[in-house]
Amino acid sequence: MKDSLARRALWPRHLVAAAGLLLFLGTLLATSAEAASDHDGAISRRIVVAITEKPDPMMISGSSPRGYAGLPGYAGSERTRATAARIARDHGLAEVSAWTIEPLNLRCMLYEIPASADRARVLAELRKDRRVHLAQPLQEFSTLTATSTRSTSEATATKPGFNDPYVGLQTGFSAIDAGAAQHWASGRSVSVALVDSGVDATHPDLAERIVEQRDFVGGEAGDPGRDRHGTEVAGVIAAVANNGVGIVGVAPAVELHVYRACWPSEAGASHAHCNSFTLAQALAAAIRSSARVINLSLGGPPDPLLAELLEHAIARGTIVVGAVAPDTEVPGFPISTQGVIAVDSSGAPHAPIPTALRAPGGDILTLEPGGSYDYASGSSLAAAHVTGAIALLLQVSPGLDENQILALLRQSVRHNGGPINACVAISAASGHHGTCTTD
Repeated sequence: MKDSLARRALWPRHLVAAAGLLLFLGTLLATSAEAASDHDGAISRRIVVAITEKPDPMMISGSSPRGYAGLPGYAGSERTRATAARIARDHGLAEVSAWTIEPLNLRCMLYEIPASADRARVLAELRKDRRVHLAQPLQEFSTLTATSTRSTSEATATKPGFNDPYVGLQTGFSAIDAGAAQHWASGRSVSVALVDSGVDATHPDLAERIVEQRDFVGGEAGDPGRDRHGTEVAGVIAAVANNGVGIVGVAPAVELHVYRACWPSEAGASHAHCNSFTLAQALAAAIRSSARVINLSLGGPPDPLLAELLEHAIARGTIVVGAVAPDTEVPGFPISTQGVIAVDSSGAPHAPIPTALRAPGGDILTLEPGGSYDYASGSSLAAAHVTGAIALLLQVSPGLDENQILALLRQSVRHNGGPINACVAISAASGHHGTCTTD
C-alpha cells in the first residue's frame, strides 16, 4: 500500500489535473443526459440559477489558480463553487449539474427543488438573494419541422451547372434563386454554428463540411437516427455541390460547427426536444467558436439565460437566425431577442410576424441520416435557407452587419409575402449586375 501511494505521489501535477478534468467532464456528460431526458415529473422541479464566476485568489504572482480554476471548460473556481454550495444549502436545493458560461462570466447550476416545495416561491426567494444573478425554471424547447407528404419516388432532375441528380427537385433552392447566387459565392471561408440535434457527419453530401461536432445531451451513442432534424437543416444549408450525388446546399462550401443540444421526441423522429440546460451550453460553445452565423431552427418560451447569451453573441457581431414557431402570437426564444433575424415559412397558414423574413419551408428535399434523402417541412428549413443566403452574402462582403443583411434580404423579395431571393441580394451586395432567374 505504501509503495502504491508513493508512486501516486510522484505523478506529475498536470497528469493529476488532466485525470481530474476527464473524470469531471465524464460526470457532466452523464448528468447532461439525465437532465436532458427526464420528462416524467422531475423536470417540473428543476431550476437554473446563475451566479457571477469569481476566480480564486492567486497564491503567488504568476502562479496558477488552485484546483480546477486553471482548467478549461466547466469546473469553475473553488470560490464560486463554494458560493453555489451555500446557496443550495440555504434554499434547500439539490445540485444536479453545474457548468461555467465563459462568455458571460457566469457559473450556472441546475438544481432540483424538494417535491413538496412550490417552484414559483423558491424562484422568488432566490431572486431576492444578492448572490444570485438570475433564477429561472428549466424550460423546454422543440425543433420546428412537420411531416411532409411528398414522395421520394420521383425521378431525378438535374439543373444546368450542377451534376447533383436531385437538384432539380429542390423547390426551395430554386425559389430563392440559390443556383444563380452561386455564380458569385458558395459560402467559402464562412463559418456557421448549428445548435440543434446532431448531424450525420458521415453523409456523403456533407463530406468535409463539418469542422466541429460536440454533444451536450449524451446517450444514444452510435444511433444515427437521433440526428435526423440537424441533418435535415445541415443539408439545406451546406450539402456539397457537384459531387455527383444528391442535392445542393444554399451555401455548399460553408464550414459547419454542430452543437447537439436536442434529442428526438421518439426514436427516428425529426421532431426533437431541448431545454435551457443543454441550449445554454451549446450556445456558449457556438459563441466561443467565433462562427459568423448561428442557426436556431427551434423555439419555445422566452428564457432569460438564453436571451443573455444571444445578446452577447449579437453584440460581438454574430448574425443569429431563428425560426418562427407555428401559430405564434407572442414571440418566444429565440426570436423575442432584439437583433435575431426571424424567419417564417413562405405560404405558412398562420399570420406571419410582421418583421419576419419568409423562405421556403414546405416539402423541402434534404438529407437524412444514413446517406439518404427525403422531404421535410417547417420553419426550421425556412430558417436554414436564410442562413445559407447570409453565408453567401458574408463571403462577398464580410463586413456586413445584421441591419445591412436584413435590408439586402428584404429588398430582394419580389412580391409581398414572398421568399427572399439570394441572387438579388448578392447582386446588390457585390455590385455585380448579373442575371437572376427568379422573377
